[in-house]
Amino acid sequence: MAKRYAATKNKLLHCGRCCTALNFMKYFVLLFLFVSCSLFAEIDLVKVDKSENKMYLMEEGKVIKQYHVAFGANPKGHKKQEGDERTPEGMYVLDYKREDSSFYRAMHISYPNEKNIADAKKKGVSPGGFIMVHGQRNWFGWLSFITQRFNWTNGCIALSNSEIDEFMEMVKVGTPISIEW
Repeated sequence: MAKRYAATKNKLLHCGRCCTALNFMKYFVLLFLFVSCSLFAEIDLVKVDKSENKMYLMEEGKVIKQYHVAFGANPKGHKKQEGDERTPEGMYVLDYKREDSSFYRAMHISYPNEKNIADAKKKGVSPGGFIMVHGQRNWFGWLSFITQRFNWTNGCIALSNSEIDEFMEMVKVGTPISIEW
């Protein structure tokens, strides 16, 4: 009787280990599918909400990825001139990638457009330019846990370095970007 009990107990323990391993594998496969789907998503719009310090990577109207971002020190309102520390508002295009800037990787926003140039010219000022989605200042990426808590750029949109790596992988040149308050 004792031998039969021990044999049954060993079978149950063995089954418990297998079931635990199978459950782990099931969750691992689900996690892998979720991550791989977001990495292979076809991002068709980058949407930025300045009032919430959020950037959303969109595919067919669905949010695929969300980031907390930092802006210029004076984020409310549309960029009107060079040096106003504002991030432009409106529809633009992410038109080229830059790997050799003062910041860890960057993608250029097509600001200023013709309307921005005309508006600045009427006021007799420069509209500014070189507005980017970028990582942290070179050599200071380790400080992103602090810098991403406040608006510190001159009008760009900042991510942590690991986030800009992911962003550059997921977003193709030519993707539209909508920036709103």
